[in-house]
Amino acid sequence: MINTAKKEQIKKLKFEYEKLKKGRGELLKILAESELPEMVYNSNAIENSSLTLKETEKILLEQDIMRQVSLRETYEAVNLARVIKYLWTKPDFQLTVANIELLHQMLIGGINDEFAGRIRKSGEYVRVGTYIAPAPEKIIPLLEKLINEYYSGDDKYFLEKIAHFHSEFESIHPFNDGNGRIGRVLINLQLSHFGYPPVIIQNKSKREEYYPLFSKYAATGKYEGMSEYLALVLMESLHKRLAYLRGDKIIRLTEYAKVKKLNASSLLNAAKRQTIAAFRQEKVWRIAK
Repeated sequence: MINTAKKEQIKKLKFEYEKLKKGRGELLKILAESELPEMVYNSNAIENSSLTLKETEKILLEQDIMRQVSLRETYEAVNLARVIKYLWTKPDFQLTVANIELLHQMLIGGINDEFAGRIRKSGEYVRVGTYIAPAPEKIIPLLEKLINEYYSGDDKYFLEKIAHFHSEFESIHPFNDGNGRIGRVLINLQLSHFGYPPVIIQNKSKREEYYPLFSKYAATGKYEGMSEYLALVLMESLHKRLAYLRGDKIIRLTEYAKVKKLNASSLLNAAKRQTIAAFRQEKVWRIAK
């Protein structure tokens, strides 16, 4: 579980964030809009989309790109951006089976209309690696149980609630396609309900940091690793916003290492552990000078 020191650190960052964001709604909106291509790129790349970050950005801006890309990957980018932007307008959007199906319809519609917006039905089984998801007949009861536990678990720390929900949602794998992308959208919806900014789960770290957490959950039912992982990406998101809200000059971490005459490798490890106020932007680690 997340230790007390880290909980206190998140609390302090949240306190400063709440204080500085007053009257800065336009800046936070610009930050969210600037992050949209990164969020879409990373979530789709985790699911093996071949689009680059720059190509994703151009697609969302309706600009021409240099190479021919598949229509499916174009729709995946546009649809995921549409889901994210839709939830920006629905701050009170609640977790229900029907609402999750609605988001799935928006995500998969036009890509695979046979599966869009509906839970797996009888005879539709899925597996991820060697893991076989629950039978279709069990999905709705499992989802309803998960949602009820989420809303009734007031004694749990908020990140532990979200980590458990995400781990179990992906374990249930309710849809034929789009489970990971919907699950990551729901993480940010849940964070917003607790007054926190969105996070970006990076494609680059999926095999070392993200995917193994699901295997551990499937084998043991433990989600402590997911809680700790979400704590790190949330701190990163808060550090980024605080740097912009303070009006700090932001530089690359490698440049910071040179200026401060510090070991770049040690700084990178500190950034990954979030023991320094570093954050990633367009796949590059940065920090306030």
